[in-house]
Amino acid sequence: MTKSQPKSRNYVLPIAIMFALFFMIAFVTGYQNPLGKVIKQMTGDNIVMTQLGTLANFIAYLFMGIPAGKILERKGYRMTALWAVTVGFTGVFITYLSGMIADTNTALTIYIVGALVAGCSMCMLNTVVNPMLNSLGKDQNQGNQLVQFGGTCNSLGATLAPVIVAGLLGRTASTISSANPVFYMAMAIFAVAFLVLYFSKLPEAPNLGQPVKDAPKLSGAFRYSNFTFGFIAIFCYVGLEVGIANWTFNYLEGSPIVSQYNTNAGAAAGSVCGMYWLLMLVGRLIGGSIGGKVSSRVMLTFTSIIGAMFLVTGILSSESVVNFIGFDASSLSFFIVRIPLNAIFFVLCGLCTSVMWGSIFNLSVQGLGKYTAVASGLFMMMVCGGGILPMIQGVIGSSNILTGFWLTVALCIYLLCYALILSRPSKTQPQAEEDLYENGVEVKA
Repeated sequence: MTKSQPKSRNYVLPIAIMFALFFMIAFVTGYQNPLGKVIKQMTGDNIVMTQLGTLANFIAYLFMGIPAGKILERKGYRMTALWAVTVGFTGVFITYLSGMIADTNTALTIYIVGALVAGCSMCMLNTVVNPMLNSLGKDQNQGNQLVQFGGTCNSLGATLAPVIVAGLLGRTASTISSANPVFYMAMAIFAVAFLVLYFSKLPEAPNLGQPVKDAPKLSGAFRYSNFTFGFIAIFCYVGLEVGIANWTFNYLEGSPIVSQYNTNAGAAAGSVCGMYWLLMLVGRLIGGSIGGKVSSRVMLTFTSIIGAMFLVTGILSSESVVNFIGFDASSLSFFIVRIPLNAIFFVLCGLCTSVMWGSIFNLSVQGLGKYTAVASGLFMMMVCGGGILPMIQGVIGSSNILTGFWLTVALCIYLLCYALILSRPSKTQPQAEEDLYENGVEVKA
């Protein structure tokens, strides 16, 4: 076989841009959780409604996943990313406008619309960054390694969002407009990202951004069993990641222990959940550093087992008072908070959920070849699990929040089954096609 290769290119800039987009995705998604306390007050102290913004944000993936994949297939990485940041700016602006409305029902309606539009943007961005970073790696392990390093930027955005927003909202916030500084920041980030993307050149895979006579059919991706079960695994994973963070926040904010020993329960809960996302950043740095040597299957197996153990321990262990480290994003400093002992085990799950996304994506697209773009769009549909499953978790734990965490244990068990069994290609599926493309360059016989 011979390879037709272009001149050697430096991919530092496109990789850096993808990392920045990873940060944006997490930050804009992350501010929905602390805003939930405001929505709770606006809806008569209904704790399940704390997940309304998250649900709206993630349900957009269900409707935008396939269109995002088709846009990527026809327009390529750069144009898809430009459209995505434009849509994202619009979504945040709509959310900002909802804070200016006096009527509660109207304000909530506009808020939901803003969250849906922002969710469409996050879906489009995810559709771009994951396959692009995966393709820029020299091989499967290095592709996973780049996705893991990109995930550290995602974790940084997720770490800062709840801490900053919870601190800004304070103890008595009852209006969405209390978070206006956050909306200004998010819109500024989108504006800068648009300018950087507009004046930059991103490498395009040969099968993207060009007219295609015989476009790959969506059904073709489901001929690969590792993708089919990975399709479900992504749904479970995002619900697991978001469910742990969101309901740990609500558990702590409503805990008598946190209220008794900390001046601002909301800020204390936000700072502790900030540690969850910070641990995800640490885990992704570790995953990225060893990703070239340790397979995605081993990573997912190990983290699923440990994650399930942490969750079960957190559900069953004591609620006695202990000191824990909180993270203050405004001063980038750590401080001591007093929280229930069992919450620590939920926070430690961040080390496990950190590398799951990249591992699942990597295992799922292995061998898909020309179906990779449509598979990425299909994956984005299932990110809606981040809104649906935490809402179900809230219903299960409506009388006792800890009861709802059994759902996250079940999700870990499915991910373990996927890692060990379901991610292995079946004997009846088409021959693997990963050898058709290398670093975005077509390999010709």
